[in-house]
Amino acid sequence: MSFGRIPEEVIAAVRAHYDIVETVGKYVHLTKHGKYLKGLCPFHSENTPSFTVTPELQIFHCYGCGKTGNVIRFMEEIEGYSFPEAVQVMAEQADLPVEWNWRAKQAVAQVNPMQVQAVEAYELSAKFYHYVLNHTKQGNEAKQYLKDRGMNDHLINQFQIGFAPDDWDILARFLDKRGYAANFLEEFGLLIAKQDGTGYIDRFRNRVIFPIQNFEGQTIAFAGRILGAGQPKYLNSPESDLFTKSRTLYNWNQAKGNIRKTKQVVLFEGYMDVIKATQAGLENGVATMGTALTEEHCALLKRQTSEVIICYDGDEAGQAATAKAIALIEATSMKVLVAMLPKGLDPDDYISQYGASSFLRLVLDESVSATKFKLIYLRRNHILLNEEGRKNYLIEAINLISEVDTSVEREFYLKELSHEFDISLAALKQDCNEIRQSKQKNVTQRDNNDKSWNNGRNENRKRYPSVPTLLPAYAYAERRLLHVMIQDRDIAETVHARVGEAFNIEDHAAIAAYLYAHYAQGYSANAAHFMETLQDDRLESIVASILMMNEDIPVTDEILEAFVQQILKVPEQKSIDEKKEAMKSAERAGDALLAAQIASEIITLEQQLKRS
Repeated sequence: MSFGRIPEEVIAAVRAHYDIVETVGKYVHLTKHGKYLKGLCPFHSENTPSFTVTPELQIFHCYGCGKTGNVIRFMEEIEGYSFPEAVQVMAEQADLPVEWNWRAKQAVAQVNPMQVQAVEAYELSAKFYHYVLNHTKQGNEAKQYLKDRGMNDHLINQFQIGFAPDDWDILARFLDKRGYAANFLEEFGLLIAKQDGTGYIDRFRNRVIFPIQNFEGQTIAFAGRILGAGQPKYLNSPESDLFTKSRTLYNWNQAKGNIRKTKQVVLFEGYMDVIKATQAGLENGVATMGTALTEEHCALLKRQTSEVIICYDGDEAGQAATAKAIALIEATSMKVLVAMLPKGLDPDDYISQYGASSFLRLVLDESVSATKFKLIYLRRNHILLNEEGRKNYLIEAINLISEVDTSVEREFYLKELSHEFDISLAALKQDCNEIRQSKQKNVTQRDNNDKSWNNGRNENRKRYPSVPTLLPAYAYAERRLLHVMIQDRDIAETVHARVGEAFNIEDHAAIAAYLYAHYAQGYSANAAHFMETLQDDRLESIVASILMMNEDIPVTDEILEAFVQQILKVPEQKSIDEKKEAMKSAERAGDALLAAQIASEIITLEQQLKRS
């Protein structure tokens, strides 16, 4: 992570103000376990608590998914903030004086200055198109089109909708006067090079323009809807370093606050649906950008919410897309509901025909569960007017219901089948239970199926899930040393003088190097602060695991020396082992003289090792 322009004293003040137990406790039910507190992890699905908070160190760590860090990192993960945004929000909520002015463009500049310039070009272009729509004769027809679609001036301004005139190079000339190179604008999708190589033309012409913004509210792309006849009807900016469809959701910036507040998001297929839904009073709607829902979209949603309502078109294509989206969302353990629009209507059409209040009721109050949708969707594959169709549907429906976790919910759906098809509930329950038992025989009996880290049966694996149960002596010594070095600067300086970075495990050596540098900058021992500076998620997770070693035995000078010797002798022992292998090879080759010479060297090395 990069601290950007945030003063260290601001970060320190935020860390000091927020107690991690109190902060995490607002999101997770924690129970006391010795000097730790435990609860179900908010970042992944589990039945056995593996999420641990250590008040003494002011850190959290999940032994399941590996999430770890201090109170600022927790807020980043749980609320979907960037690091600067988390610090700023937490500082403002605590009424701490914030004397720096963070902007997303500054953070982007550290990564790629060209992206900052591209954002500026898109922002200028969005303002230009918005001006053309509202204040020129060229925009009159587009403005009337939007009015006919039911949009008022407030909505047009809120989404900064614009119009690209039917000219070949009006935007190119506009940006050229402001110093933007045409080839640069082509790279980021605003212009297109002529085929004859004589210049550049505007990508968007005679189209209503819908700006696409990133998480921070910066314009990074456009969606254009052609005015009148022509193809393609809809046109998006091409993907670039700024814009990736699989990771972009339309209206995310405006909706994220309401999504965080309600822990619910409504997912649409298109930007026009989002705009009309917003006008109807729904403030937590987002849409994918001309692509199907992706795992990246789901990961973004999960950082902000626990419930997704899918509101796709009511036609066959929309229902098929809904079925695919459900599978992706359920894989993240978020709750899924589906707004069932009448066949042939999209959200925009429904609002126009039935009004805003009816739409809000349909989406927010009458959405059906994912299981209910699957049962409805399953019907399209069967002809229920004949006996064979009904039988096959029932078999598949029972199989689907068997996957539902709770017995109450299973019985609810089985009762519906019983009433509809006049079959006894007992028979349906028997078949459903047999299917569940058959499936469970093929699954290892543990939480989260294949996640052995979460079965809670092996204490050593719980303490350090990424290493074997029995650690080599030198590995244990390195972990114990790092455990006290992070909390005691004097011991760290002693180890630095004796061992340096000669830890035998690469990750341990890296952690030691970071720690030496941390202290060299004048910082005192502070585990939460140190973890904040690591810039590596894997190392953060290892440090958290090391800090949570349940070892209360003090490290005396004698124990410290023993640990140091255990670490230093590993290279010598490896050298001895290598020579033993070489001696065996010489013996197999019949070279007795060489074998004897190597044996002598081994004796010398072993004597040296004993004396060390």
